[in-house]
Amino acid sequence: MTERAPDLGTSTADADADARALASTLRIRILRLCLDEPLTNREIAQRLGRNPATVLHHVRTLVDRGFLVAQPTRRGARGAREVPYLATRKSWRTPGGPSMSRVLIDAFLEEVALVDTEELQISRLGLRLDAAGLEDLTSRVHAILEEFATRPPDPDGTPYSVFWALHEDVTRQTPPRSAAMGSIDEALSDG
Repeated sequence: MTERAPDLGTSTADADADARALASTLRIRILRLCLDEPLTNREIAQRLGRNPATVLHHVRTLVDRGFLVAQPTRRGARGAREVPYLATRKSWRTPGGPSMSRVLIDAFLEEVALVDTEELQISRLGLRLDAAGLEDLTSRVHAILEEFATRPPDPDGTPYSVFWALHEDVTRQTPPRSAAMGSIDEALSDG
């Protein structure tokens, strides 16, 4: 998900309701699970290690806002009727804003904690850019993300996640903006 201008056909109330629906780390993780394959509420709950009743509340919210869509009903192992859900990828086009930053970071941290650190590809780069350089960087990164977001998934491919964050490096300011920055302990406890 990335910040984008609101769709001209979207009302403020709809945009606010969409933002509230996405303001949950669990809901973001549910959408990630249902990107490539439809999963039932039970399957989602199992993968997340959560109670199915709790997950169902979140699934219903995502369905109501159009982030998940029910697929044809199927029969489960014991013959019970099951409804699988598939992500619509609407979240990629939904404006996020500052309130979403923490939710996306927390979802990323929860997901990456499940991965062997040897499997991570991580880069970090310090830059000093003027306004034109910053615009060039962000527009090029967003263009490549958009290109890959619209590419049809390879059914035989390996699922990957990309998390991109850009922030002002307040510790490199002259003088450092430590008063506005607060402590790392305070920042981590805000979630």
